[in-house]
Amino acid sequence: MTRLLIAGGGHSDVPLIKAARNLGWTVATAGNRPDEPGHRYSHLFLHCDYSDPQAVLAAAIQFRADAVCACCNDFSAVSCAFVAAELQMPGHDSPEICGIIHHKDRWRQFSRQVGLPGPRAVGCTDVSDVTAAVTELGLPVIVKPVDLTGGKGIQTAHTLEAAIAAAQAALVASRAGRIVVEEFVTGTRHGLTCLLQGQQVVFSFADDEYYHLSPYRVSAASSITSCTPETLAEVLQAVQHTATQLQLQDGIFHLQFIRRSDGRPAILDVCRRAPGDLYVDLVRHATTVPYAELIVKAAAGLPFHVPRTLPPQRCITRHCLMADHCGILQEIQFDAEIQPRIFDRTIWGKPGEPVTDPGLQKFGIVFVDHGSFQQLRSEAPRLQQLLRCRVT
Repeated sequence: MTRLLIAGGGHSDVPLIKAARNLGWTVATAGNRPDEPGHRYSHLFLHCDYSDPQAVLAAAIQFRADAVCACCNDFSAVSCAFVAAELQMPGHDSPEICGIIHHKDRWRQFSRQVGLPGPRAVGCTDVSDVTAAVTELGLPVIVKPVDLTGGKGIQTAHTLEAAIAAAQAALVASRAGRIVVEEFVTGTRHGLTCLLQGQQVVFSFADDEYYHLSPYRVSAASSITSCTPETLAEVLQAVQHTATQLQLQDGIFHLQFIRRSDGRPAILDVCRRAPGDLYVDLVRHATTVPYAELIVKAAAGLPFHVPRTLPPQRCITRHCLMADHCGILQEIQFDAEIQPRIFDRTIWGKPGEPVTDPGLQKFGIVFVDHGSFQQLRSEAPRLQQLLRCRVT
């Protein structure tokens, strides 16, 4: 029997935990917040900071883990790569390769070296580097901490003064003390997730992304994507090139990209862990592929199988329930036309809860079946108005 340590336990990690348990494995979850919902589904909770590799190593030894699996967080992925290397566990890239994938400045440097499509970028370790970066890239620019996800610490700067201020804030936010300054790229935004096997892409799934108050934090994702086959082919070619250049281990590879007006993609961020906000369930609902199960199998170094023939994808959206402003959550209102087509939901928000950061706080996740691509294109951009968190 496999003893699997999942370094996490948030609501987005529940599908991974359930999948491992359904395989008959003994599952421990680790984190520094015992009240997170995922811990209720594991056999054992271990209190540690999963962003601390040494702490996760100690937890893995205590649990006598056969394998480790990252939660939906880059720090967890980095910690798990470290633990796997220390304990000679399968299913993970080396810490060096993991650092290239999960640190934005190192990923940009690698992308430039091998010719992957993406924004021009300059890594900086000090505010004094920013002026040269802006001179090279031109304004506006995007300033990002190299090691944060979910849009945290990212700012757009239209002046040099704003870029310097954004850099100061990003350097403070970054645990590594490094930032990346990128050229500002416009276009439609998308995600692509895939499975690698023998450094070959054996399954892929693309989406259209939607945003709420923050232009950097995804609030919804839809299938079927509006991207053209040509754009997706170029993205997949970049993934394939990355897999062979870095000799990536089997398992998930996830990325976000912008489709420019000419159809060319610009790859933004990449990772080798499950995306958050129940994205693995979006893949499962849209394609019937048991994505969470395949991810945990790969993390354990076990073989996995993707059916060669899959049914047509469903036209669905995974939507995060979020408020528009600060206040007190009164209720969650579903449009009468949309409500019957909500086929899966996880709601944790309760009336009376304070809304202190509407750009960040989520009160639930719902899945909507649109029935057709035309209906999807009409409804998905309006779900924030159709599925409202009413706040006073």
